[in-house]
Amino acid sequence: MTKVFKFIVILSAVLMLAPAAFATNGDNLIGIGPIARSMGGVGIAAPQDAIGAVFANPAAMCFGPYCPSSEINFGGTLFMPHPKTEITSGGQTFKATSSEKVYMIPAIGVSVPISTQAPFWRFGLAAYGVTGLGVDYRGTSVDAPGHFFGQAPLIAGEFSELQIMKFAPALSCQPIPELSFGLAVHVDYASLDLRQGASANYGLGVQAGSIYKLTDSLSLGLNYVSPQNVKHKNVTDFDNNGTLDNLDLESPQQVGLGLAYTFLDNKLLLEGDVKWINWADANGYESFDWRDQWVYSIGAQVKPISNLALRVGYNYARNPVKNHDGFSGRTNTSIQGKIIPTYFFETFRIVGFPAIVEHHITCGLGYEFSPRFALNAGYMHAFEKGITERGTDITGQPVSIKSTLYEDSIDFGFTWRF
Repeated sequence: MTKVFKFIVILSAVLMLAPAAFATNGDNLIGIGPIARSMGGVGIAAPQDAIGAVFANPAAMCFGPYCPSSEINFGGTLFMPHPKTEITSGGQTFKATSSEKVYMIPAIGVSVPISTQAPFWRFGLAAYGVTGLGVDYRGTSVDAPGHFFGQAPLIAGEFSELQIMKFAPALSCQPIPELSFGLAVHVDYASLDLRQGASANYGLGVQAGSIYKLTDSLSLGLNYVSPQNVKHKNVTDFDNNGTLDNLDLESPQQVGLGLAYTFLDNKLLLEGDVKWINWADANGYESFDWRDQWVYSIGAQVKPISNLALRVGYNYARNPVKNHDGFSGRTNTSIQGKIIPTYFFETFRIVGFPAIVEHHITCGLGYEFSPRFALNAGYMHAFEKGITERGTDITGQPVSIKSTLYEDSIDFGFTWRF
């Protein structure tokens, strides 16, 4: 056991050094680990590995396929976002593609039993990147200094990089065969860079969940995640007074409900989740005028032979970024008490934080080389989505702001049971 926890600590340190990436439900990843992600991000009622259990519903540690043994997972995601922007101002159109990058997002998890008689208790520990968003238009046509009056730039938000990693110890209890409860503590490490250097800080929260098995084949899961606020200091000069300002960004509270059903002697698993993400009341996102999201996920796993699993999934959540067509760029807007011209506020939220994709398809497979060791892989595609706002710039002239985004990711990982 000592070796396992040393392994967790080492990989957690690696995780903290991982760069940001775009995310997909707002700025949250749709799921953690190659199994959950290849099934559309489901997992509240029946996650299939330890890391999925800690992330989606800690109560699920008592009902995982690894029970009653112990399990450790390592996963990696190669994330490939493709953001573009287009600004039409003063009769000119400026187009740019964000710097192409492939982001590596590691994730690790472990679940172990701590009792052998009822009520059954299990301990879990996971570390993973859960949130990321950013663009890099530096050096492109939209990164034009002195566009207005020879002083003001063309846009705000030409560079942004947000990343949030979580370290989550979890505990679950199964008092009766049909019911389990779970609780996890979230320790967040968040970093935000708005071209003034990264500002990092910590946040805390909790996650609570339960699972009830209505029958041997049908499971119902419920999950709640508390809001988790992080204060980023000296990130940018919103009001242009020569002093860098702070910005609070809060991971919003979430409520999720999941249903899972197994057929054909566990050869076929169908699972669906519904989540509510409260962006509209979260610090920072409230200032950016994001709406709440309802996230709908469905996934299936079929085992044509005992050691091979094939997986598919679909995930949908409406773009949370509200459209402000008809805005007046010569007025002012407040961001947490700091006054910014409305035109630059709109470019900041549309160009710098375009978390706008909605539809995702996923697929993957897993192969068990032995009862103890398995490899898993998956793929996700988020279809291209655009947002366009029209209003006036700081001179009162007509302006159009547009961002588009699509995403691809490749997921891989291994499972070791002991």
